[in-house]
Amino acid sequence: MKIITFDVFRTLGLAGVRYIKPERMYDHLDEIQAADWLLFPAYWQVHTLVYGLKARIFPSLASYHLGHNKVEQTRAFMAICPEHVPPTEILGTSRASLDLVEARFGYPFIAKRIKSSMGDGVSLIDCREALEAHIEDEPVLYAQQRLPVDRDLRIVVVGGEVLTAYWRVTPLGGYRANVSQGGRVEHDDIPEAATALALRLARELDIDHAGFDIAMVDGHPYVFEFNRLFGNQGIADSSKRIGLAIQRVLGIGNDLDPELDPERDPDGAPPLKMTA
Repeated sequence: MKIITFDVFRTLGLAGVRYIKPERMYDHLDEIQAADWLLFPAYWQVHTLVYGLKARIFPSLASYHLGHNKVEQTRAFMAICPEHVPPTEILGTSRASLDLVEARFGYPFIAKRIKSSMGDGVSLIDCREALEAHIEDEPVLYAQQRLPVDRDLRIVVVGGEVLTAYWRVTPLGGYRANVSQGGRVEHDDIPEAATALALRLARELDIDHAGFDIAMVDGHPYVFEFNRLFGNQGIADSSKRIGLAIQRVLGIGNDLDPELDPERDPDGAPPLKMTA
């Protein structure tokens, strides 16, 4: 099987994979067209590879399109599981939009840049002046009710399988639980309702490589977003575990590395059984 990756760091757990820099794509079109799979292309490559060259890519096309920004995925969440979406407004930046958000949420509430990750672009808005400052460089007002939580869950799903799930505990006095923003990782007492929601979203939206961010309020899960390219800080032996999961998605078992047993994790323990 011929496999090309455009992101060497995301495929460290896979042996025998050919690396091509995204910007060199047009120098290797024959090789790309002959490949069975293309892994982790940059977003700008996707339409050319899928529609132009009829190639198979991983992650899935839906993972790219819905994961491109918060608006795309939130609207999809609202369609299939509105009861699991925090109260949210996606509006223009007119004065009427600001008035509507103020009236619905009051202060403070959360505003987000529609394309951001690792907690960047997430603001706690506590007054009209802060709201007006937030939208100065934003074409879309993405506003969300602040949930009464001090932590959220990162649930990593690859190929319909939960690889790991952990709490990200917000630093004292903060409002962002992201590990990159100082959030603390805890692996205890993961609610089944949260993992079930992540698996449902992955299955129904055809998302095969994502880290879902989910909060729990009185036992009820709320999804914030998913990241197609997620951080690996909370995943033990992440390269091997993610590599094995990707192999299963591609349907190649352990062909790329015969020493890896896809039925066991790298520590010798049975794999997580949570699947879509």
